[in-house]
Amino acid sequence: MREHDDSPVVGREPCPDCGSRNNLTRYGSGRGFCYTPDCGRLEWPDDDGEPKPQNQRTRMASDLITGDVRALRQRGISEETARYFGYKVGSYRGQPVHICPLHNLKGGLVAQQLRTQDKEFPILGDFSEMPMFGTKLWNKGKKVVICEGAIDAMSVSQIQDNKWPTISLPNGAGGAAKCIKANLPYFNNFEEIILLMDGDEAGEKATAAIAPLFPAGKCFIATINGYKDANEALLAGASRKILEAIWGAKVYRPDGIVSLSDIREELEKPVEWGMPWYLPTLNKATYGRRLGEVYAIGAGTGVGKTDFLTQQIVHDMYELGKTVGVFFLEQRPAETAIRIAGKQAGKQFHIPDGDWTKADRSTALDELMEHDRLRMYDSFGTCEWDTIKSNIEYMHHAEGIEIFYVDHLTALATGQGSDERVELERVTAAIAMLAKRLDIIIIMVSHLATPEGRSHEEGGRVSIRHFKGSRAIGFWCHFMFGLERDQQAEDLHERETTTFRILKDRYTGQGTGMTFPLNYNHETGRLYEASPFDLAPVEALPF
Repeated sequence: MREHDDSPVVGREPCPDCGSRNNLTRYGSGRGFCYTPDCGRLEWPDDDGEPKPQNQRTRMASDLITGDVRALRQRGISEETARYFGYKVGSYRGQPVHICPLHNLKGGLVAQQLRTQDKEFPILGDFSEMPMFGTKLWNKGKKVVICEGAIDAMSVSQIQDNKWPTISLPNGAGGAAKCIKANLPYFNNFEEIILLMDGDEAGEKATAAIAPLFPAGKCFIATINGYKDANEALLAGASRKILEAIWGAKVYRPDGIVSLSDIREELEKPVEWGMPWYLPTLNKATYGRRLGEVYAIGAGTGVGKTDFLTQQIVHDMYELGKTVGVFFLEQRPAETAIRIAGKQAGKQFHIPDGDWTKADRSTALDELMEHDRLRMYDSFGTCEWDTIKSNIEYMHHAEGIEIFYVDHLTALATGQGSDERVELERVTAAIAMLAKRLDIIIIMVSHLATPEGRSHEEGGRVSIRHFKGSRAIGFWCHFMFGLERDQQAEDLHERETTTFRILKDRYTGQGTGMTFPLNYNHETGRLYEASPFDLAPVEALPF
């Protein structure tokens, strides 16, 4: 039973079997046929006129047609080259077609791929072995070039006097990996496999799918600079570009593997300070903050982490001129904005009896709005990581934001229907990968587990193991900080002094274990260094 009839084509549809977007052609009779080579879905109308699928995936050799060998002048292919490959021009269903012969690995002609004027590519014959174009001509050699289409393969072969193995996929980039898998025994007879796919998205996807199928070091990637494919270069008189692409093909390396030459430009970049912290000692210890890094802060309740964060946000906005993204998941945006405005003004606007007036607050809020460098997230009761992630991505891409604050990490691991520790590990890894991928800074707060002995609110020392999800946080974060303060101390000075502790320093390691005191100013609501190190200006530091 043939897949075609004499009725006209009335449309093209998605194929329910292979998922192709428009490869299922519908004829006026109601019949339908999918031209995807490894599909072949055939639909015949039943007595009610409704198309029903038939189990016919293999066409017989009796379907094959004949034609004449001739030069393909519009494609720049000589008659000699066409004859060498057995590529013919004929007629099918009253229309002129190109006839591309497909042989199995034993050399037998088993199928034909046709090319119509409407750029349809029906397959005739038996395609069950997924035969490739050109394999009959060469069965071994040092190199073999795989092109995306027959015309490109003949173009490459022609400029080399048809002496070097050149073959093509039977139906372009679609189903490339499946076709190569079916023909792997053939490629064992060659030392090098050169992939010369089209320079478009489909060609890139085909290359990515094919290359890993070959043994390490055997596959090479060729690119024709300035041209979409080999035939386009041939027609432009750029045969030399094709040869340069083939002989200059680079060995395929899986994603993630680089050589020194790949990163030489990055290696030559000057070593610079990162974005500064507002605390001088912290800035000197860490050499600032670098894009792509993640920072974790842990502290007991009421110890001062919110004061530290809001002051750093003010520093980023007003001193560095940066727009920041703030995700305070247990605080309304209005409360966050009031605290940030207060930190800038040196007024505690969130305290009812603080030393401020309505005019002071209005002025500070006007300045904050005029500055317009604060973007906040209103959680509306949801703290799912996927939602936070999409918002961070939007803020970065739409507004160019590079610095993000998340308070707190633990909120992202609750209510997710899984173990908190497992979820914390997943989310922390995702945060680190997001920071690296987008090249952004993420500063996040983590809740602490109850320590043995003194609580963190009573001055208990913060350790990495106290962070909830400590294993993942310790692995993925570049820096970890702890804040300690004894809120119950009898001595007022001790009660108001916060110890800032650097728990982890991946950058140089020299900051790990460093501590320095912070004092609190009740009038301004600001944390400040009690006795900062004698530091030279950043610009003058020899680095």
